[in-house]
Amino acid sequence: MIVAGADGCRTGWVICRRDGNGTLDITVVKTLAEACEGLSILAVDMPIGLVDTPRPGRACEREARALLPGKSSSVFPTPCRPALACTTHAEAHALSKTLGVGLTRQTFHLFPKMREVDALMRGDEAVRSIVHEAHPELAFARMNDGKPVLSKKRRPEGFVERLALLARHGFPWAPRTLSGAARDDVLDAMAVCRTALLIAQGAATRLGPEVERDRHGLPMNIWF
Repeated sequence: MIVAGADGCRTGWVICRRDGNGTLDITVVKTLAEACEGLSILAVDMPIGLVDTPRPGRACEREARALLPGKSSSVFPTPCRPALACTTHAEAHALSKTLGVGLTRQTFHLFPKMREVDALMRGDEAVRSIVHEAHPELAFARMNDGKPVLSKKRRPEGFVERLALLARHGFPWAPRTLSGAARDDVLDAMAVCRTALLIAQGAATRLGPEVERDRHGLPMNIWF
C-alpha cells in the first residue's frame, strides 16, 4: 500500500510518498494528476468541493477552525464556485461580495491550484476514491495530542517542533534543499501524508457530513 500527501509549492506540488515499509520519498511534480499513479490514498492540502455562495460556507471549515484555537486563521475561507472562474482579484472579490462576502488576495492566489484540483476531481471518477482533502495544521494538532501547534512553521522553532512531531509519528526527515519548494511546504506534505495513511487504515477523522456534496457531486470534507 502506497499513500501520499501533497502540498502546493511555487513550481507545482510537493509530494511525500510512503510505501508499505514506511520508506518516504519526497519529490516535486508539476501536476497533481501525475502524483496519483499507483496510490491507494492521496491527501491534498487544497479544498475539494465548492459551495455556490460564500455564506454560510462549508461545514468542514467551521469545524476545523473550532478545533484549532489560536490557529484558526490557517483554515482559509474557500471561495464560492462562481468566483473561481474570475481571472482578477478585483473581479473575484466583487462577485463574491455580491453573493455574501468578499475574497482575500491570499485566497485568490490559490485559485490556479484550486482549479487544478477541481478539474482533476470532476474529470476522473476513479480519482475521487483516491484524493481526499486534508489540512496540515489539523494533522499536526492530532500528532500533538489534539493541541494546535501555535509556533510559526517558517520560523526555526516552529520548523523544529513540527519536524520532531513528524519523526515521533514515523515520518522522519533530514532537511535538505528541494528545488522549487520551501522547507515548510515539505513539512505540510509530510503531515498530510500521515493523514493519508490514517485514511487508508480507517483511523482518520472526517469533518463535515459524509453526505455533503457540491453541485458536481464532490465531497466537502476535511480529513485528519
